[in-house]
Amino acid sequence: MASYIGEFECKLDNKGRLSLPTKLRTQISDEHAAAMVVNRGFEKCLVLYTRTDWELELQKLETLNEFNRAARQFIRTFNNGANIVSIDNAGRVLIPKKLMEYAGLKTDAVVSAYGKKIEIWDKATYEAELNTDAEDFAAMAETLLGNSPNKSINPNND
Repeated sequence: MASYIGEFECKLDNKGRLSLPTKLRTQISDEHAAAMVVNRGFEKCLVLYTRTDWELELQKLETLNEFNRAARQFIRTFNNGANIVSIDNAGRVLIPKKLMEYAGLKTDAVVSAYGKKIEIWDKATYEAELNTDAEDFAAMAETLLGNSPNKSINPNND
């Protein structure tokens, strides 16, 4: 499983090719660069996966009950637009037109890499998505992680 880190401002050319920065490309092995999967993500971004990580996502979908209409709809929507892409010798990825339209990508993009995902955002959409003040961010952390069993141990507390 790949593990990525970084946030990068990138450009798309008029053919829909996204130039990935060198600091990100060096994190992607040549083996994975030859055949990756780009797909729609949540909140109007795209996600670039290695084929291995894409297969792990598909395994999650296999746990859903296909006799359930909502599950079938989610599976269809999740897979809608998925394409195999490669990183060319110039470090570019050709984004399919349908996915560019979904994410509102034109020229300026942000690539946010974390864990096993590489998200591709329209720059304005990304900035709006992350427009969270410090108090709201702290409240999210408390809600989502406040009851985590991984709290650090303070030797001064009994």
